[in-house]
Formats: sequence, structure tokens, C-alpha cells
Amino acid sequence: MSSAARIPLIIGHRGAPGYRPEHTEASYRLAFELGADAVEPDIVATRDGVLVLRHENEISGTTDVAKRPEFAARKTTKTVDGVTLTGWFTEDFTWAELSTLRARERLAKHRPDSAGFDGRFGILRLTDLLAIIDEESARLGRDLSVVVEIKHADYFDTIGLPLDELLLRDLDRTGWLQRGDRLIVEAFELDVLDRLRASGLDAHLVFLVERTGAPADQVARHGAAATPFEAYLSDAGLDGLRGRVDGISVNKHALFALGKRGHAVGPSDLVTRAHARGLTVFTWTLRPENRFLNPRFQRSAIQKAAWGNWQSEFQLALATGIDGIFVDQPDLGVAARDRFLAERDGTPA
Repeated sequence: MSSAARIPLIIGHRGAPGYRPEHTEASYRLAFELGADAVEPDIVATRDGVLVLRHENEISGTTDVAKRPEFAARKTTKTVDGVTLTGWFTEDFTWAELSTLRARERLAKHRPDSAGFDGRFGILRLTDLLAIIDEESARLGRDLSVVVEIKHADYFDTIGLPLDELLLRDLDRTGWLQRGDRLIVEAFELDVLDRLRASGLDAHLVFLVERTGAPADQVARHGAAATPFEAYLSDAGLDGLRGRVDGISVNKHALFALGKRGHAVGPSDLVTRAHARGLTVFTWTLRPENRFLNPRFQRSAIQKAAWGNWQSEFQLALATGIDGIFVDQPDLGVAARDRFLAERDGTPA
């Protein structure tokens, strides 16, 4: 994937969860209808090795599993990437069992309209989504892409469910191994990306970089000596990523120079420095609600679910020269990009 054209991708973050529960067929199809160039599924695994689309392997917040008496005994406590969680986990279910569950909106408090669709849709497998992308590409007459996020790779390795191998299997079964120009794979862990690179996978490999902490695979090996995420965004860190991955994907706050009280005062130099090393840069997640906006762009400190000055925050992110933005409302991302390109290129919006 070349960043030379600098026309940012609009990536439907788990579909269009601003309008429909995330990771559902309705959410993904709506994302493309609203103009998304790509969608981003999170993949985790079932006990029988099926890759399913959920935000996390703990699914009490995104399905109706807690209300299903037949699965009450599956509730348990586990430690995943150093975090102790109590709930229901995909790896304790077969696909046949998970397929009976219904999806719920994860951010219901902030997305009541999306939550209004709770219970209407089931869970998808990765193979289901890849078929949907093929169908939507044919229907809309444009090549659509996928950004597959591998979740908790090191953890799943320890329980005998290597997500990279399962991903390669599903890409092969669906013909997506031959679509490297439309396939992006990302993870918060470098080990799994290294293995995919070594496998010869034709895809754009992207390292996800959190604001705090360190990659779980490195913490598992090196403990407190693990390289923190922030170090990867230094000049030396970016140098080390060059040739190892094709790009980085960062929390949007890394794009902003911050002033008093954390207010964005302009763009940071991160994108410029990454591009100088041949790395593309994506950012997540651009959302319109006050709760998620930089303080500079919030219109209310009380009405968290109300929309703030999202247009200005989106424009600031685009002005950095970013290669792609993850959005929960793809139509807002398309509108922001259209405005940005019109102003940049001096053409009518």
C-alpha cells in the first residue's frame, strides 16, 4: 500500500457502530453503504478454532450470553494479558454454541440508537465478513478492503489457538490470500506480525501502538523490562519498525500537540517522521460524541453522549497527512475527508 497519493482511507471501525451494534452484518453493510473504503473486524477464537468477530474474547458486554441460562455455568475468571476478567470467553464455546447468541451494542450509554437494535443480529465469523465484503464490492462496483485486528495473540498461543495460523487458513479458504492490495492486518503485538511476515503473507502489516503500557507479548517475555509503546514512536523506535512492519496505527492523541489542560493546539510531527521512514500511519478512533473528543472540541462537559465539534477534530487529524482514519460513523469520515481534500486541493467541496 502506497501512501504517496495521500488520500486517507475511511475505515469503518467494527462496521458502523455509531448506528448499528458493532461487528454485526448490518453494521458492516451499512458502513459500506455510507462510503467506507474498508472495515475493521477484531478476531478471537472459539474452542474449536473458528475465528469470530468480537471486540474481546470476553463477551458479556457485546452479547446476550449473561441472560442465557444454558451457559450460566461457563462464567469464569481469567487473566488475559495481565488483566483479570470475570465473564464468558469465546474460547470456552464452540462456534455452534456462539452462533445462537445475539449481539448487543457495547457503548449503549453513548449510543442509544445503536442499542435499539440489540438482539436483532447474530455473531459473525471472519469468513462470513469476507464474503460480505465480496458481495458489497460487486454491488457497489468498487474494491473494498478489510483491516483485520488480531486480538490477544500471545494469550491465544498459550491455550493452543494460534490466531495467525487460523487467519492464514481462513484467508486461504476464502481466496483472500491473493488480495494483498486490499488486505491489512494489525496487532498490538509484534511477534504475531513477525510470524505473518515470515509466512510470506501478502498484506499490509500494521503495528498498533497504545498510549500507555507495553505490548503483551513483550511483557510476557521480559516483564518490567519490556519496551513501552511510547518508545516505538520515537525516532529510534520508528527506525526499528522500518522493514519489520509496513505501518503503525496510533491512538488519535498521538497526532495532536497538546497545550494546557490537554487541549489540542495543532498537529504533532509523528506522521511526518513515520512517512520519512516509509511507514504509513492510521489513527483510531474518530468519534463525534463529547465523551470521546479532545477537550478543545467538546461542547459540553455534562452531555457526554451529545455531539461536539467533531468536524474540527477530524480536520486536525486529517491535516497531519494521515493515511487512514478509523471512524464509528463512516458518513462523517467521508464528509470530513471530502472537505479536507477540497480545501487542500483547491477544488469545490
